[in-house]
Amino acid sequence: MKNLTPRRAALRAAFPATIPVMTGFLCLGLAYGVLMQSKGYGPLWSTLMSAVAFGGSMQFVAITLLTAAFDPVQAFLLSVMVNARHIFYGLALLDKYRGLGKLRAVLIYTLCDETFSLVSSLDPPPEADRKRYYLYISLLDYAYWVIGTAAGGLLGNLITFDTAGLDFALTALLVVLFLEQWKKRENRTAGVIGVICAAVSLAVFGAENLVIPAMVLVLIALLGGRRHLCT
Repeated sequence: MKNLTPRRAALRAAFPATIPVMTGFLCLGLAYGVLMQSKGYGPLWSTLMSAVAFGGSMQFVAITLLTAAFDPVQAFLLSVMVNARHIFYGLALLDKYRGLGKLRAVLIYTLCDETFSLVSSLDPPPEADRKRYYLYISLLDYAYWVIGTAAGGLLGNLITFDTAGLDFALTALLVVLFLEQWKKRENRTAGVIGVICAAVSLAVFGAENLVIPAMVLVLIALLGGRRHLCT
């Protein structure tokens, strides 16, 4: 890699890191495209939804909203609840994205759970352009999702097997990313805090309402113990 330019070195380092996301997003995007096709929305609509909204789990929820009586207030509140975690993602990436200039807008737009997991735990190699490294990770993950959706929309009428359970690919992918971060000793304390906060929120608020309380608890715990975690 010594003969590579910093930009090419960034791409060469970013692509292998996104391979687990690629496998999950292509399968999950395919499932989303198929589901949209089954509800009467062709490949153009499903692809545009993924390219413009890029909402992952919210896009699956939106399928129900699109096929029911439209309630803008309910749709807004549901979107806020499902995507509230991005507030915490942004706070966690303040240092990583500092000084990136105009590219930061693109990075914010293409941020998702999997991209956050990669960017927050990985650092570019010395020979790679830092800005491009984070940009390539974000754009590659974004492309995987859109391509998977387009393929699902185009092939939806040809797929005859039972697609039930394909949406579990997202859960499995997040577990893999968590385990990858667990390998680094410095990430384990934060990981344990996250698991404990999620378990407490599950016990108190139930499975349908645990996300926001869990994230609030995580934020309080991390801010309260930031000196210990940063040493």
